[in-house]
Amino acid sequence: MALAGIFSSDMAIDLGTANTLVYVKGRGIILNEPSVVAYHVKDGKRQVLAVGEDAKLMLGRTPGSIEAIRPMRDGVIADFDTAEEMIKHFIRKVHKRTTFSKPKIIVCVPYGATPVEKRAIRQSVLSAGARRAGLIAEPIAAAIGAGMPITEPTGNMVVDIGGGTTEVAVLSLGDIVYARSIRVGGDRMDESIISYLRRQQNLLIGDATAERIKTSIGTARMPDDGRGTSMLIRGRDLLNGVPKEVEINQAQVAEALIEPVQSICDAVMQALEATPPDLAADIVDRGVMLTGGGALLGDLDLALREQTGLSISVANEPLNCVALGTGKALEYQKQLRHVIDYET
Repeated sequence: MALAGIFSSDMAIDLGTANTLVYVKGRGIILNEPSVVAYHVKDGKRQVLAVGEDAKLMLGRTPGSIEAIRPMRDGVIADFDTAEEMIKHFIRKVHKRTTFSKPKIIVCVPYGATPVEKRAIRQSVLSAGARRAGLIAEPIAAAIGAGMPITEPTGNMVVDIGGGTTEVAVLSLGDIVYARSIRVGGDRMDESIISYLRRQQNLLIGDATAERIKTSIGTARMPDDGRGTSMLIRGRDLLNGVPKEVEINQAQVAEALIEPVQSICDAVMQALEATPPDLAADIVDRGVMLTGGGALLGDLDLALREQTGLSISVANEPLNCVALGTGKALEYQKQLRHVIDYET
């Protein structure tokens, strides 16, 4: 019994469109895997084949009998049953033992999630074996994880760019003063790269290649030399249907990403316009914090600085901010209980 007390089974989950991170109380983040489930389909019955990293390798490469599914879309559950299977798998993987007390789980949700979407997330977590399921708004979790002093009576602005959504929020006294969620994130950037290459080069590439281009040479601004670094990519030539290798440079990627980057800039500008004047003055002093995987896009901070005139900084661990913030809400529940929504 003493051991059970030492190792708490309570956990915080960042259920992201691209990746799911699990934070266990007292131990920190101990799982970070893609939000993908692969099924083997036989006679109309689905059997789980792989979850997470192994399943992601199958995306876009599956034969007819196997289907790989991403249960999260735009930060919320799109496939209820698959999400439940995924959460169950990750809980089991984290505990590595079959018998454990039912954990209390806190999950972050996009600010713009509807009551129906929130209920779906809560229900999935409870069905996966949670004792209680609490929800926390993603911008609050991101700000806590980035170390922002959100409980003070000053304005803080956080821009969390995830796989499916970008959340722009102004926080003060531990709560949201203004927030907006737009359905633009890393996935939209990948789609923009795919459609750009289809239009400009008659080349069809898959999601995995688009993501590799974005993470390797992706940039939000046109390079100073008008070209920047380049890389070789392979895809299918749409004119004659055969595989083809082409070179793509940073200037082309910047051109492909104009629309999603502009959408993020516009959302920040709208947030500034809607912020009360005293809090807006604080944001001018303190600047804006970027979190989420999208914050790693090259020169995004500079592109935002040029548009807003504010100082923009990127969090130390942008990919982990939301999970760390949700974890802190779990660790310091007494101080942060007002930001956690437990349905009684």
